[in-house]
Parts: sequence; structure tokens; C-alpha cells
Amino acid sequence: MRTFVHGESVWGVASPRRPSRVAGVTMAGFHVRDLDALRMVPHPAVTLLLEFGAGSAVLDGAAGRRHLGSLVAGPGFGSGGAVWARGENVECVQVRLSPVIAHAVLGVSPAELDGAVVTLDDLWGPEAPRILERLAASSSWDDRFALADALLARRHEARAPVDPEVAWAWERIVGGRGLIRVDGLAEEVGWSRKRLWSRFRAQLGLRPKQAVKLVRFDHAAHRLVAGVGAARVAADAGYADQSHLHRDVMAYTGVTPASVAGERFLAVDDLAWPATA
Repeated sequence: MRTFVHGESVWGVASPRRPSRVAGVTMAGFHVRDLDALRMVPHPAVTLLLEFGAGSAVLDGAAGRRHLGSLVAGPGFGSGGAVWARGENVECVQVRLSPVIAHAVLGVSPAELDGAVVTLDDLWGPEAPRILERLAASSSWDDRFALADALLARRHEARAPVDPEVAWAWERIVGGRGLIRVDGLAEEVGWSRKRLWSRFRAQLGLRPKQAVKLVRFDHAAHRLVAGVGAARVAADAGYADQSHLHRDVMAYTGVTPASVAGERFLAVDDLAWPATA
């Protein structure tokens, strides 16, 4: 486990030694003694949080909604900067699931999450506490990652994947970092625009244009964290101008590009998710 220091925050961070056996799954482990007001920044993945420590994380959302413990959140969760996490002595495995495999792994489509949070108990019933007990009983982070990966692989194998055309369109968007014309995707897969838009939304929980916007924002936000100036980021990420970047960042986070560059949720990625940051 390595140490992440950001201002007064000190976290323990662990990463798996090897990739998941399921393409589209990445994991990281966290031990945080004092999780103080962490803004949740939207990400183009489904988040699965497996919390097993003695403490407990609290997620405060919009309209006063509060969530405790292990949970699942859809892609883009936290838009507007209205969702905050806090807690003491938090230990968890955080899993990022590509929307392409989320239905198979979770048993529900990302579209059914609709940007909301679902507790793991509500989603998996009696299986949830058994999984968390096994994680808590594991003696090392390597064992916890292996346990989580075996669980995800088993669930993934038991269900049908999304349409290959939908998966291909998603990978094109991610691979292009949002710098593609969505109107050309349907023609490339040989479907009508209406059919691709409908199946994409039903299976992944986002419309193609929403996916492009979210992927582009994620790339731009990490460039800002890396210290690249807003004007350069706007040009490289395909925004019309710096004002366009400013509006997108405000819409997703509720803060300016200058402020988002200091967000801990993003700053930890180089350490927690080195292959994807």
C-alpha cells in the first residue's frame, strides 16, 4: 500500500499487481482514516464500492439524500458537484466498470441506475454481506483484489453481453477521448441512427452525445490536474474555446477549471489507477 498526500489528506492506496481477468474492470483499494468532504467528480464508468472496514463512508447527495456503506453508481454520477463523501476509518475496494460490461456484472443495466445510487444490499440482496465479510477476513490487499476479481468474473460469465455494435461504438468514443462525430457511428456499424441511439441508451445508460461529452470532460479534467493550462486543454480536448471548457467543467463539477485542478478525487488517479489515468 502506498501513501497519497494531498494538502492535509493522507490516504493509503493499493493497486492490483495484475489486470483483471474481465476486460473493462479496474480496481483500487483505499484506507482513509479521516475522509473529509471529498467532492465526487463524474467519471465515464459505473462505480462499485465494496466497503468492509470498521468505519463507514457517508455519501451526501443532492436534495439531502444520504447513502451509507457499499453502493453502485452509474456513469456520470456526481454531475453538478452536489455529491460529497466523508467518513472515518474507511476501507474499501473501488471498482470501475466499463458500461459495456456493467449489466453482466451487476445484473442491472446502467440505464436502470439512471445516474442514481443503489446500495449493494438492494442490488445483490443476501450475497452482499457475505462478500463484504470475506473481504474483511482477507489478510492482504492482493487477496482482496483476487476475491473481488473472481466474483466479478463469475457474474460476468453468467450473463449475455451487450450488442457488439453498441460495445464497438463505446470503445470508439473512449479510444478517441470524445473527439469523434457521433453522427457517423451508426453508419460505421451499419445501423440506423435511431436504432443505435436507442440500443446505446438502453444498454449503457447514456446517449452517444452524452457519452462523448463525459469522456471528453474526463480527459480534460485530468489534464487540468496534471498542470496543463485551461487554454491548452480546451484546444487539445476539442472544445470550441476556453469558455466552452469552463461551461462543461462547471456543469459537471460545480467549480471552475482552476478549482477542479485541485480535486483529490482526480489527483489520486495517477496512484490508484496508473494504467488508466
